[in-house]
Amino acid sequence: MSVPLVGLLGTLGRKARPWWRRGLGAVTEAGAQFTFYLRVAAEIPRAVADHGRHIVRLVAEISFGSATLLAGGGTIGVVFAMSFVTGSQIGFEGFRGLDLVGLSPLSGAMSGLVNTRELAPVVAGIALAAKVGTGFTAQLGAMRIAEEIDALDAMSVRSLRFLVATRMVAAFIAVIPLYLVGLFASYVATRFIVVTANGQSGGNYDYYFHLTVPPQDILLSLAKALVLAMLVTLAHCYYGYTAGGGPEGVGTAAGRALRTSIVLIMVADILLSFAFWGVYPTLPGSGAGG
Repeated sequence: MSVPLVGLLGTLGRKARPWWRRGLGAVTEAGAQFTFYLRVAAEIPRAVADHGRHIVRLVAEISFGSATLLAGGGTIGVVFAMSFVTGSQIGFEGFRGLDLVGLSPLSGAMSGLVNTRELAPVVAGIALAAKVGTGFTAQLGAMRIAEEIDALDAMSVRSLRFLVATRMVAAFIAVIPLYLVGLFASYVATRFIVVTANGQSGGNYDYYFHLTVPPQDILLSLAKALVLAMLVTLAHCYYGYTAGGGPEGVGTAAGRALRTSIVLIMVADILLSFAFWGVYPTLPGSGAGG
């Protein structure tokens, strides 16, 4: 092998080394997260049995905030506002697109499909990540750098069970009313835009809406919201529980947790839609589809 070729290979190896290290680091991080998720899942039954009152308090904080409803804000108001705005956008753009091809009477079917299957679960997941998940990361991260988590372990209190598994159960419970509030807000907003603002027949809208919203779709949509809430809570608690580097490290952990949870929401949403309704879904009530 010639000397120039050896030198070229050495140069390429040195340049590729940081990429290999990043790849190995990402794989190690994914393995650590997966192990953390399994450990939390194993602690859930005992968390429910041992810390029921703590879970109830966490559910109240997630839904209504730690202060009063007006001062603390709570997640319910955030979910309602986000769902109403996005539902209105579905009404505006969906009606306009259907009207261009002469299918504006199907606006009710559009609302039933889009709001139920995609909008409500995703909005609930994003609101949970933005308002609740980041709070979890900051709380656990502050406890980690203040060595409070180590103190719990030293007192024989299983910190993973008390701090993470309880938050997991609380988010799982709280997302149900959050999802229902968001679903109601999106339905109301889309109907208001289509019927009131654009003059579509209310009876026509309601007929196609009820035709395309079977009860099983709502149950599957709720299941999707529960899965998204689980992923969001696990991701944020992981980064908070493993935070380090002082206050700056907690801020970095919160940012990484939010990015990770949003990616997980989008990926899980696509996979769950394929699993629940197929790659070529049918139109409920008509049998039409791919």
